Amino acid sequence: MLPSMATAAASPEAKALYRNAKDAAQAQYKEARAQCDALAGNPKDVCVAEAKAARVRAEADATAHYKNTLRAYTKARQDIAEADYAVDHSRCEALTGNDKDVCIKRAKSTRTAALADARADKKVIEARSNAREDKRIAEYKVAAEKCDALSGTPKEQCVSAAKTRFGY
Repeated sequence: MLPSMATAAASPEAKALYRNAKDAAQAQYKEARAQCDALAGNPKDVCVAEAKAARVRAEADATAHYKNTLRAYTKARQDIAEADYAVDHSRCEALTGNDKDVCIKRAKSTRTAALADARADKKVIEARSNAREDKRIAEYKVAAEKCDALSGTPKEQCVSAAKTRFGY
């Protein structure tokens, strides 16, 4: 996470946006949930699951944007995958026999794939970040080594410039 991102997440404006997004998600959920009351049976169950999934999506996105960390974005993707699974599972409940079994297996497969993608993306981002850091350190060492050929004030200026350039 970049330092500027951390300050943006901690600002009062960001906190207000976060609260507003969560409040809007809750209001939309209540409205959608009220519309579900007109239904009965499985269509009502699906409607409720869809309303909950929409709320989870909105709240997870708001939380991820507010916290602005890799962990928060990964958690949001996982929460959304679970909510989507609940919707898919509710739809499967209307089926019977083998069709229901296949539907549930497909829903589980979709959830497993989404969770695996979220974990894999997190690992890729972490690996790229670590590689960037390793490269920066190596480049700093090269620049510092070049400064060793100098002496006195030019060497101090060279070292200072290298530290500034590579964030030391």
